[in-house]
Amino acid sequence: MITKRNRQAYLKRKYRIRRKIRGTAERPRLTVFRSAKHIYAQIIDDESGKTIAAASSVEKQIRDEIKDLKKAEIAEKVGNLVAERCLAKNVDKIVFDRNGFVYHGRVAKLADGARKKGLKF
Repeated sequence: MITKRNRQAYLKRKYRIRRKIRGTAERPRLTVFRSAKHIYAQIIDDESGKTIAAASSVEKQIRDEIKDLKKAEIAEKVGNLVAERCLAKNVDKIVFDRNGFVYHGRVAKLADGARKKGLKF
């Protein structure tokens, strides 16, 4: 259950991280959001305010692949997918934004999946 105190702590971590991390055209920002069921990833160029690539566990393209997998394995597949889409647009260096979430479990697996496909961060 998300309490007011937990939400405030999450937002405090999120804003502390975002003060330090900035995505550029050369090194866009890979941001992660995880909910109880799904995980989402976006590659964002903060200078122009545009999303370069995105992937999530709710997409039709990977929904059949991830049907019987655990959440951590799904996160790794989403990391692979966002990395493929990013590399297709000639972006291979990024800045990782964990978005206030602890770098552990699904967030770490998504980052590992993106690294395995060739993203550097």
